Amino acid sequence: MPIFVKQLGIDLGTANTLVYVPGRGIVLNEPSVVAVSIPENKVVAVGNDAKAMVGKAPDSINVYRPMKDGVIADYRITEAMLRYYISKALGRWNMFKPEVLISVPAGVTSTERRSVIEAAGKADAKQAYVMKEPILAAIGAGIPIHEPTGHMVVDIGGGTTDAAVISLGGIVAATSVKMAGNKIDQAIADYIKRTFNLAIGDKTAEEIKIAIGSAIAVDVEDRHTIKGRDFLTGLPRAAEISTNEITKAIENELREIVRAIKSVLQETPPELAADIIDQGIVMTGGGSLLRNITELVYKTTGVKAYVAEDALYCVAKGTGIALDHLDVYKKSLLGKR
Repeated sequence: MPIFVKQLGIDLGTANTLVYVPGRGIVLNEPSVVAVSIPENKVVAVGNDAKAMVGKAPDSINVYRPMKDGVIADYRITEAMLRYYISKALGRWNMFKPEVLISVPAGVTSTERRSVIEAAGKADAKQAYVMKEPILAAIGAGIPIHEPTGHMVVDIGGGTTDAAVISLGGIVAATSVKMAGNKIDQAIADYIKRTFNLAIGDKTAEEIKIAIGSAIAVDVEDRHTIKGRDFLTGLPRAAEISTNEITKAIENELREIVRAIKSVLQETPPELAADIIDQGIVMTGGGSLLRNITELVYKTTGVKAYVAEDALYCVAKGTGIALDHLDVYKKSLLGKR
């Protein structure tokens, strides 16, 4: 018996796209990557299949991410990607056009917001809504956002870091900076290029970050073998890198993220600031899984921070909860089609 899906929540991220079906949870979690065949100008792969081609495709296939810094950089490809994800999540037998709720960064412009809604509409959504990521992350992290209490959420994704103070269901102070996981990976690749004369790809940089990265220097270091292409000889070569070298490589990027958090704290009204000191800062998104990042936030702001449960899935879970209670959250919706 087919299950008919009438609603979908989509966490449309720069690095990954997650689709949430109320009652069933996250049904899809794939990279936001599309492969296009240049001669026919046709989409040949999306998601996991396209990511497997990164750095390995021939000249006739262009593999790229249609989302840049959390917003649509390539409208036509994003639409194709959304259509693929929506139809994959719905299954072949679904007869209904779904209501879709999509996450957007806190600093989104009205034009960017409209392009997300239009892309969803063209990708077969009956109704499309958009909602800001920090609010969805807070809902997904189980924060009671409608209370007259200040809660601070920092969502570090692939393309953007969103920091926001939420009270009574709305955002009181927020900022969105285009500094997050992807730029941290890039900084690691650049450091390895400068220090070891080795060329590595983004995928390898991300693996190093996950394996041994830390936001602050540690006493007991881990080591990791990096394999890449030597710039001088052009031949493959291996080298070894340690945790504190990674910390040094990414310090400027982390400083930028901390600056964003501080700027939101500085804009927060005193009553809410007192609440945040009591409650602490909730961190969500893939970037919050970097080792010792909560300690870095505490050291630089004086406010305790903790990583939410299921940090990677908070925004996606938030879309599902908001869809279940659209009447409650309608004040937070930014617009619909």
